[in-house]
Formats: sequence, C-alpha cells, structure tokens
Amino acid sequence: MWRCLLIVAVATGLTTPAVAQRPGRWDAFTRDFDAYAAADRIVGASVAVARDGRILARHDVGWGDRDRAERIDTATIYHWASITKTLTAVAILQLRDRGRLTLNEPVTRYVPELRAVHNPWGSMDAVTIGMLLSHTAGFQEPTWPYGAGEPWEPFEPTRWEQLVAMMPYQRLWFSPGSRYGYSNPGFVYLAQVIERISGDAWQSYVYKNLFAPLGLERSYFAATPYHLERFRSNNYTVAVDSTGVERVIPNGRDFDPGVTIPNSGWNAPVGDVVRWLAFLAGAPPGDTLRARIYDGVLARHSVEEMLVARYAAVEPVAGVATVTDSVGLSLFVLWRHGARFAGHTGSQAGFRSLAYLNPATRGVVAAVFNTRNDARPAESDAGFRAVRDAALQLIADAP
Repeated sequence: MWRCLLIVAVATGLTTPAVAQRPGRWDAFTRDFDAYAAADRIVGASVAVARDGRILARHDVGWGDRDRAERIDTATIYHWASITKTLTAVAILQLRDRGRLTLNEPVTRYVPELRAVHNPWGSMDAVTIGMLLSHTAGFQEPTWPYGAGEPWEPFEPTRWEQLVAMMPYQRLWFSPGSRYGYSNPGFVYLAQVIERISGDAWQSYVYKNLFAPLGLERSYFAATPYHLERFRSNNYTVAVDSTGVERVIPNGRDFDPGVTIPNSGWNAPVGDVVRWLAFLAGAPPGDTLRARIYDGVLARHSVEEMLVARYAAVEPVAGVATVTDSVGLSLFVLWRHGARFAGHTGSQAGFRSLAYLNPATRGVVAAVFNTRNDARPAESDAGFRAVRDAALQLIADAP
C-alpha cells in the first residue's frame, strides 16, 4: 500500500499532502478522532501521517489556547512527556557505542548515591544500566511521592539533591532484573550517568549530540524561549467542581518538570518529532546521505537493539495491554493488526501523546492532546487506547 509515518501535531516546514496520498482509512479515522476529542472535552489535538519525514496527511482540531482564540496550526508546540525517555536511551547507547560504558555495568559505578536505596534482595550494585533502560531495575514508578494537591507541593522535584535526600527512605519493589516495572526516576538516574561521563548537563548533551545533527531546531526543555512563546500550546484539565459540574481548567503554557526533564521534558512542534522518529525508523533505501547522518547519531544496529522485546509489559497511559506487549530498551513493543510496532506514550500536566513506528514499513504512529480528563478517567483512558489502536492500524499493512 504505502509507507508512512503517523505523527501527532502539526508539521512545521513539511509539505501539505494531496488527498490522493492519504491512507484509505484516513477519513474514518479522523471522524473517530474528532468524536473522541469532543466526548473527552479536549481543547486541542492533532494527528498526521508522514513518510520519511514528509507529511502525507494531517488533521487538527480545536485550540492551542482557547482564551486567546489561537487555533492549532503548523507551528504549534506541544509537550511530549515520557516520549523524552527515547532521547535519554539513545544518548546512553551513544556512550556505549563509543566505549564509555556498558549496559551490564552497575549504575552505582557512576551514581554511587543509589547505594543508599534499600534493596531487600541484595546489593544495589546489582542494578545495571541496561535494567534502567528496560524498566526492570525495581524502582518505583513516580519520581515525586507527593500528590495531595497541597499548595506547597512542587510540580516535580526541582533539584538532584532532593532525590538524593530521599534515597535512604526508599526501597526497590522487586528483585532487579526479575520483571518489568515502569519507573520515571530510573531515567533521571540514567541522565546522571550521561552527565558524569560526558561532562555536559543532560540538556546540553542532547542539544549537541541529538538535536543538532538531526536538525531539531525548535525543540527545547523547561521554559519556552521568548521567540517561540506565541507557538506554545496551553494545556487543560477537565475536573468536577463543588457543584458537580465539569469544568475545563487552563493550567498555563509553561510548567517546570525540574530534575525529571530527562524522562518527561521534551517540548517540540511535530516537524522536530517527525525528524526524530524518521531517525528511529531508519533511512529509506538508497538514501545514503540520510543513512550517514543517522549512523553518525547512532548506528542502525544499535537502534534496532532498542526494538527487541525483553520483558512482558503494560505501558503506562495506554492502560490495558495484551500478553504480546513487551518492553525493549525504553521502547515498548506491541503486536496489533498482525504487525509489530515499537514506541512510547506520554502524559504530563494536561498533555497526552503517543508515538510508534512500524519497523517493517518505517512508519510511525502518534497523537497528541492538550487536555486530560480527570473527571472521567476510565472513560478517557479507554478512548485513548481506541485512538492508539486505530492509529496503529493505519500503518499496519506492509507496502
């Protein structure tokens, strides 16, 4: 049929497709997409199909900022949340391929502070870098233990020292390497490995070694740069007020993920995300220039190593999984519609996103929403899963 990348958000700098290029299921998919957005009271969302970084079909609905009457457009910048973990994973594999570390090394070799965490099954030296990458080290899922909504609670811990101070009062939840257990702080610890080996702050390392060679010019972390502020989408939460009425509450355009940026801090327009996912999907046959650029970031065999299923897994955000869902090195591996996909979902503040690739077609599927429905979470989660699986179906067929 066609090879595609399906990516969420609006593509900056990419061509608008002709109708004939769109996949056959596209019109039905966008109708269902809009129906989910309306039912979940989502303020703004986008979805698009692309191939090798080129947009083939795109659909946007709603507002980037409702109060300012700003529609989502080709320059809209979204927050991609846990899809950021793929950046950290590639950075670790870069250092591995350059002989600076091995995946079987204990993480305590680089982050000795972790020896203060309680491990009922033995020494903390048993926790390896590879276990962190595959979410099998035994650490808890949330980075920050506070979530009661008190005004003094930070959005996330702002400094590394805060996490270090909590380590003597934490424990592993299962024997390292015995099973899967999703962990956000695990990727904060991986960022410390990157910083201590490279000598660069994590953000600087990513800018220099990932964003620059791949041309991701409008990606950033934490506060929005002044020249991009007008493109930043606000984000919203649907909540029930004291009278029992659902309200859509704006959360503000910027928020500070603090020290958790390496697991959830990426902000970008779809154009940059398309380039990133095109890199993960691989260069098209015969495109030696692009292949050389991609291999300069990370060799193809190392990217494919990320796609190897290692442990049975239930991805967060997506909720319910089948027995075929697994985790590789930061990427989740799913079988749907007779095809294999690898990717990740994200959820932070009011943003919710997904991004997957089909290794057989070099396709990627993703979607992004700027609203989270806390009033009807079970219904919202079910709708999100339906959108995810329908989007995967768009790229399920081999070309």
